[in-house]
Amino acid sequence: MVLDLRGLNPAPVTPFTPDGDVDYDAIQRLGSWLGSIDGVKSLVVLGHAGEGTFLIEKEQLDVIRAFRDSVDDRLPIIAGITKEGNLTAALEAKDAAAAGAKGALVYPSHGWLRFGFQQGAPQTRYRAIWEESGLEEILFQYPDNTKASYDLDTQLEIAGQEGVNHTKNGVRNMRRWYTEIPALRAAYPELQVLSCHDEYLLPTMFDVDGLLVGYGNIAPELLVDLIEAGKARDYAAAHAIHERLLPVTKAVYHRGSHMEGTVALKWGLVNRGILDHATVREPLLPLPAGADAEIAAAFASADLGSVVVPA
Repeated sequence: MVLDLRGLNPAPVTPFTPDGDVDYDAIQRLGSWLGSIDGVKSLVVLGHAGEGTFLIEKEQLDVIRAFRDSVDDRLPIIAGITKEGNLTAALEAKDAAAAGAKGALVYPSHGWLRFGFQQGAPQTRYRAIWEESGLEEILFQYPDNTKASYDLDTQLEIAGQEGVNHTKNGVRNMRRWYTEIPALRAAYPELQVLSCHDEYLLPTMFDVDGLLVGYGNIAPELLVDLIEAGKARDYAAAHAIHERLLPVTKAVYHRGSHMEGTVALKWGLVNRGILDHATVREPLLPLPAGADAEIAAAFASADLGSVVVPA
């Protein structure tokens, strides 16, 4: 059965204790809260927002299990698959499946970011992961300004492979978006298209089935409403939500580096009462002095207050 991700798919952060260990109690709070929100369709763990590549392998598998337990296995857990080679990525996915993952967000081989990829190589990566793990795969389209952003022919070939039923698109080039998303839709009408343009979601909201975003950590209620406005083709409602969220978007994502957004997400979760602090793992660093107050003011402006975590 194909996973139904037509809605909000948050990519949770990985909370740490002040000493830098994975905080499984905080995972329980975060996962149970996100899982209680109507319109949340999955939790996508071990991504960029989740500092997945900063965890040792045992921690990665324990994080999958912890988020699965936090939602009582009611929602699918999707694991980021990041290992470099096909064999290592396939075995990583197999282990993720054994830990309880139901899907795989397939990252490009990281060498491609610098050097580009050989034509046909990404297709072999998806095939190897599917054949070894049986996990449904999400085609992950990287930003246009990287050499790991797949051309349209590559996307079409991957989307046509067995086990690939979704695409997470973060191309961040609207000329390509307006060409490639319709082409994918025409070729594969059942392909579920998910935007991950956290820093400017509004232009993509009328073309997608849902969102797969780190932003889903901190404002899931409003993002569910934004998705519904997009599906209803209600631009006025979507724009109003966009404007309400804009101070938060600026405080979290319009920073010097997109990676700083992970640290800012944790401060956002402090403001919402889920986390007690914003500890991250190096090479991520704390935000500059005053950033916590800036983020708190943005949340107050958007009227995003503390939440009650389900018992």
